[in-house]
Amino acid sequence: MPRDRGRLYVISAPSGAGKGTVIRKVLELRPELALSVSATTRQPRAGEAEGVAYFFVSHERFREMVGRGEFLEYAEYVGEFYGTPKKPIYDRVDNGQDVLLEIEIQGARKVMGKEPDAATIFIVPPDMEELERRLRGRRTESEEKLASRLERARQELEEKGFYEYVVVNDIVSRAAEEIVAIIDS
Repeated sequence: MPRDRGRLYVISAPSGAGKGTVIRKVLELRPELALSVSATTRQPRAGEAEGVAYFFVSHERFREMVGRGEFLEYAEYVGEFYGTPKKPIYDRVDNGQDVLLEIEIQGARKVMGKEPDAATIFIVPPDMEELERRLRGRRTESEEKLASRLERARQELEEKGFYEYVVVNDIVSRAAEEIVAIIDS
């Protein structure tokens, strides 16, 4: 028999901190958890499947979704938009399933305001040098976009105090186990 209501776990991190990799490991350890799928206006990266990594939509479609109130939260990040469709999340939570929200800081603040019982987790890299190495290793962006992401990451790291938990992603398996321990508590 499912619980009356599941719980939301808001997970944020600066770009390149490895939140996607850590979350994939968390889901291996706890496959009963659901991961919300966000909508974005950015182009897919290699290996990202529609409806799995993101729902890839045009700027026009995104604006239509905003107008219809379809998002729990949405935010602009380095010239692109990201949003969390609320219906699939509330359907799962209402059926007793815990849901991980992998969202940017702007969106996390909005969710914190709407869902005060959500647990909030901020993933950080070991240091800025490692963060830059990870971003450069992607080889998906121009130097200009990379510089924007690094500057934004510096700013975002100052926001970690707004989260209940801060997890250092030095070793993916260790970081994932720490998040599982948070969820299990």
